[in-house]
Amino acid sequence: MSSYQIPAARHQVELIIKNSRFLTTIAHTPDKASADAFIQELREQHPSANHNCWAFVAGKPDDSRLWGCSDDGEPKGTAGRPMLNVLSHSGLGEISVVVTRYFGGIKLGTGGLVRAYSQAVREGLDSLPLATVVPKTPLRLSADFAMTGQLEHLLNQYQVQVTQRDWQEQLLIEGEIELTRLEEFLEALQPYPGITLLSCE
Repeated sequence: MSSYQIPAARHQVELIIKNSRFLTTIAHTPDKASADAFIQELREQHPSANHNCWAFVAGKPDDSRLWGCSDDGEPKGTAGRPMLNVLSHSGLGEISVVVTRYFGGIKLGTGGLVRAYSQAVREGLDSLPLATVVPKTPLRLSADFAMTGQLEHLLNQYQVQVTQRDWQEQLLIEGEIELTRLEEFLEALQPYPGITLLSCE
């Protein structure tokens, strides 16, 4: 999986369609638990709204196991599914959207609802501030004490994010490296027999 974009901050836009007020709120939700919490928070913020419809891609953009949506009382298939359709084609990950509707007295019909909820999400995405996620993989290494200088140099050169250093009979290092740098880093280790890759997955 290559890098992908996520919401950099919570974002909100408002749309009025035939007197109905559509309030689109977007948040960064790295997993399903945070998506569920965000949806519940918006429900509590707008208890008098007619509907709080939602959709999420709560992980990498291509992992459909972490997709979800709800019409929240709108006619079946007129809100959640169209919202998810816009999200899933955006290429964004770790994202949840709640569209809060305050009914304005004019019925939109099923086609009108599909268009309204799709438009509400698209307009939110159009002005959404973004950040980039670069996938990483965990690494475990060991090194003879005589090789620690060379190892530290390689860790810096390939921007390995060290999460733990453990001095035992050898130096044990745990960390993460960007997937795009992994192959080059492993090749750079070859000339150093005193540095051992313990795991990389």
